[in-house]
Order: sequence, then structure tokens, then C-alpha cells
Amino acid sequence: MTLYPGDDWDRAAPEDVGIDSAGLDRARRWLADMAGDRGYRLAIVRDGYLVVDEARGIAPDAHLAIASAAKSIYSNVLGIAIAEGRILSPDAPVVDVYPEMMDVPEGEGPKENRYAFPKDRAIVWRQLISNTSGYMKPGEEPGKVFNYQTYGMNVITHGVAKAYGLYDVADPEGSPGFAQLIRDKLARHIGARWTYTLTNFDLHARARLPIFGYYTQVQTTAPDLARVAWLWCNGGRWADLQVVPAAWHAAAVRVNADLIANAPRDQWQYGYAFWTNEQGVLWPDLPRDGYTASGAGGHYATVFPSRRLVIVQNPGPYRQDAPGGVTSANPEFLAMVLAACA
Repeated sequence: MTLYPGDDWDRAAPEDVGIDSAGLDRARRWLADMAGDRGYRLAIVRDGYLVVDEARGIAPDAHLAIASAAKSIYSNVLGIAIAEGRILSPDAPVVDVYPEMMDVPEGEGPKENRYAFPKDRAIVWRQLISNTSGYMKPGEEPGKVFNYQTYGMNVITHGVAKAYGLYDVADPEGSPGFAQLIRDKLARHIGARWTYTLTNFDLHARARLPIFGYYTQVQTTAPDLARVAWLWCNGGRWADLQVVPAAWHAAAVRVNADLIANAPRDQWQYGYAFWTNEQGVLWPDLPRDGYTASGAGGHYATVFPSRRLVIVQNPGPYRQDAPGGVTSANPEFLAMVLAACA
């Protein structure tokens, strides 16, 4: 029987869950050395037990914004909205629910030559969540180009929230918004005590921020971020409840088909807002079933389902020189933790 935490995690010594403590200590020393003077937090879960809960230079109970790692949470809520019929299909046009996305004329987008083009009317939800939509990108046809962006993700959050009657572009800060959906559809089921804020890039005065801005930040502690990673490790299931539709989550952590069809192989590492090793590109030497939510500043929620293992860095080192880049969750560290696991 799979173990899930109640109000608090059950804790276990490394050896009790098949982790060599000496090997784990080597991994932890590596992380500490790489972090240097920068604070970091680490949570490791195996078989439903919290094995490591470490904070250096950052209060363990501080709620920190996880930046783009929240996009993987957005993916969960989108899958739930489709299952509940609020969104008809992942291949339904977004404009049918959120026509406001097209109300971004030239000069009112985020920067010069970025606005809603006629081609953007064809964008579907699957393309937005996989960063292949080309939204407000000149010359990028929907589904053809992988281009990581936040504005398309904001269209998802506002569109899905609008489908539930929770978002009004005339009052973005007064609307309950997507945060309410995260609370109701996800966080409450797994006991996550996340907090939320809305943030914007510093754009020019005419930018239509209520349409494509107002990013929903999720703020959390390391053990609370590990809750959603443990949900993912179990295919979207939490105890007796299938929180995230199993088929949606399985598709979300595979490389998106549009990337395989249209992108060079070195880009075959993104699904529905998850960075994934399914094709062996993200981490060539690590298990193919591994994947991670990744956010600026070193926020990573990494899952290896076949090893019943979750590794959360909240934050960890955020390095330009990391193999695979800043999104890859410090693969040397991941490899050391995996090596310590029987």
C-alpha cells in the first residue's frame, strides 16, 4: 500500500527506505559545495517517507515563489478542467473560451512586433501548455516551433479560470482567478499549504497585461512542494482519489509530439509543462522515466517513478554551466542521489 502524508510527512532514516546514507551524504556535500554562500533547501522523499528535509541560509517554513515550476501545476489544472468538461478538448481552439487573447493589437503587446496575429486564432490548449503555440510570435505557426514563453501560459490560466467564471480581464486583481482553481482542484486534496500572488514583467505602459500578464505565482516550502511531486510520482493519484487524470499526466511527462515532428532532437525534452527525460535528451545517463518541474532561481521538483523517488530543490543551485542548462535540476546531484538508492 502506497503511503501518503497527512498534515505532516512520515519520516524515515535513509537505510529504512533503501538509501545508502554514506552515498546520500556525498550528494548532500556536493550540493552544499555547489551552493556556496547561497541559501538552499532540499527535500527527498522515497516510498512516501520524507528522508531529507534540509534548509541552509533560508528559513525552512518560508514560502518561496517557485517561478516557472508552477507551470507544471498549471498543466495539472488544465487536465482536470478538460476532464470536467470546462475545456472541451486539448485540441479545442483557446479563442472559443478566451477570445480576449486576440485583443492585443500592434503596439499593445509585450514588446515591438509582438501582438496577436490572425494565425493565433488557431492555437489550441495542447500547444499553449507545450510552448509550441507561437502566440504573439511573428512567423511561428501554431504547433511548429518550440519557444518557451510565459505569456502563453498566462493565457491558459486566465482562459481556464474564465471557463469556471473566475477571471475577468476588466478586474484581474479582483477576480478569484486561477489560484482559486489550484486551491480547489489540487492543493486541498494533497494537503498543500501553498500561497499565491500575481506578478508581471516590467513592460511598457500600453501593454495589455490583463490579457497576457498577471502570472500566478505559487509559493511553497520544500516539503509542501514535495507533496505535488509525490502526487506525480503516483500518476496523479493521492490515496483513494485520482486528482489529476491518469492519462493526462502520462501524456504530460512524455515529449510532446509536435517537438518530435518539427524540432531538432536536442529540444526533445518538453511535454505539457514538464521537462522530461523520456527521449534520453534531458539527462542522457539517468532513468528515462524521470522528469522535473523547473523554475528560475533553482526551484526543481524532480520525479523518478520507477525508483519511487522525489527530489525537491527549493531552491537549489541555479547554474548556467549545468549539463543541459538551468532547467535540468543539477543532474550531477540527481545522479548521486540515484546511485545511493538500492
